[in-house]
Amino acid sequence: LVLIHKFDRFARNRYDSAVYKREIQRAGARLVAVAQPLDDSPESVILEAMLEAMAEYYSKNLARETMKGMRETAYQGKHTGGKPPLGYDVDPATRRYVINEHEARAIQLIYSMTLEGHGYSEIIDTLNVRGYRTKAGQPFGKNSIHDILRNEKYAGIYVFNRAASAHFGKRNNRASKPGDEIIRLPGGIPAIVSCEEWKRVQEIMDKRRVRSPRRKSDAFYILTGYAYCGECGGAMVGSTGTGGRNRTKYYFYTCGTKRRQKTCKNPDIRKEILDGFVLDEIAKIFLPGRLEELATKLEERYLEQRHEADAGLKEVAASLNEINQRMDRLFDALETGGIAPDVAGPRLNALAREKEALEAHLQTMEISRSLELTKDKILAYLHTNQQAVADRTDEHACRSLVESYVEKVTVNRDDVEVVLKVSTGSYKGGGGGGS
Repeated sequence: LVLIHKFDRFARNRYDSAVYKREIQRAGARLVAVAQPLDDSPESVILEAMLEAMAEYYSKNLARETMKGMRETAYQGKHTGGKPPLGYDVDPATRRYVINEHEARAIQLIYSMTLEGHGYSEIIDTLNVRGYRTKAGQPFGKNSIHDILRNEKYAGIYVFNRAASAHFGKRNNRASKPGDEIIRLPGGIPAIVSCEEWKRVQEIMDKRRVRSPRRKSDAFYILTGYAYCGECGGAMVGSTGTGGRNRTKYYFYTCGTKRRQKTCKNPDIRKEILDGFVLDEIAKIFLPGRLEELATKLEERYLEQRHEADAGLKEVAASLNEINQRMDRLFDALETGGIAPDVAGPRLNALAREKEALEAHLQTMEISRSLELTKDKILAYLHTNQQAVADRTDEHACRSLVESYVEKVTVNRDDVEVVLKVSTGSYKGGGGGGS
C-alpha cells in the first residue's frame, strides 16, 4: 500500500501520475489518497482525472521553484539526481562525479573505434563480445552509442539543463534548450577522452549526418508510452514503411527492442488498426444515455470530497495558528532571557520549516477549493471526451483520452489486450498487423 494525503501531492502532472500509478500496480501494490478516498468505479477514475487537472497549475509552479535549487547545485559541479552516465559514479560524500574505470574502458573503446572509421554495428558487436553493458545492464544499441558519442561530459564538460522540455511526458535528449538556459562548466567533471578526440568524433558524426539526412515522421502516435510488446515487454514505438507499386507510406507500431537490438520477433502492427481498436474500447465508457448518470455520481462524489476538504482546511489552519503561537512564545522567552539562544535557535528553525510546509499545503488546498465543479461542468467535460472519441480527427485530443482512461496496451502476436482504468478486467480482441 502506498499512502498519500491527496492526489495533487503524488505527481507534477497527469502523465507522470498515470505512469507512477502503473508502476505501483506492477509491483502488486495500490495507491490510496487519505483525504480523497476513491474506489475502482468509472466515476472515481473520471473524478480523479478532473481533480488532478485542476491541481496541475500548482505542481508546475512548484517544479519551477525546484529547478532554482537544482541550478545552484549544478553551478557547483555536483550531481543533480538520476542515474550517472556510463563511465561515471557519484561520490556519496561530495556528490561529485568520479570515473568508473571498468565502464570508462568501454567509453574509450567506443571513441577509438569511431576514430578508426568503424560503424555502429561493428562497435556494438565488439562491446558485446567483450562483455560490456549499458548502465542499465542491457546490450548496447545504436541509440546508446550515438548518445555516448555526443555527450560532452566525456570531454570533462559538466552540462546541466540541456535537454528540451518533455513533450507528453517523454523527454527528447537530442533536442536542446536555448544556449542561455544551459549550464556548461569546462573541467567540471573528470574527462574520459581528450577534448581533441571528442571534437574529431563530432566532425565525423556531422559528416555522416550530412550524407544521411534524418527523416522525421509526419505521424502522431497516440499510444506512445502505453503500448508494450507482449513477447519481450519492450515499448512499442512508431515507425514507417513503404509498399506497393505507388510506394505508399504506411505507419506502424513496432517493438523498440526489435528495432534496436533485433532480438524480438513480434510482428509490427498498423497504426490505424491499433489506434482505432484502443479508441473503440474507450468509447464504451461513453455509451448513449450514460453521461447523465455519470455526471450525477461524479457530482455527488465531488461534494463529499469538498466537505472533507473543508474540514481538512480548518485543521491545517489551526495547526498553522498553533505553530505561530509557539514561535511567538519562544521569541518572548528570548527577549526576556528565559531561554538561551543556542536552545531556542534549533527549535525555531524546526518550527519555521514546519510552518513553511503547512503554508504550502494550505495554499494547495485553497487553490483546489477555489476551482469548483458543478454538474454542468462535469457534463461538458464528459461530452467533450465523448465527441473526441467519436470524431477522432484531433490526435492530441485522442492522446488526452489515452492518458485519462488507458492503463496499458499489450500487443501480442495474435491479439491485443487493452486494460482500461475504469475496469478491473481486460478487453481482448484481434489486433491484426504485419506489413
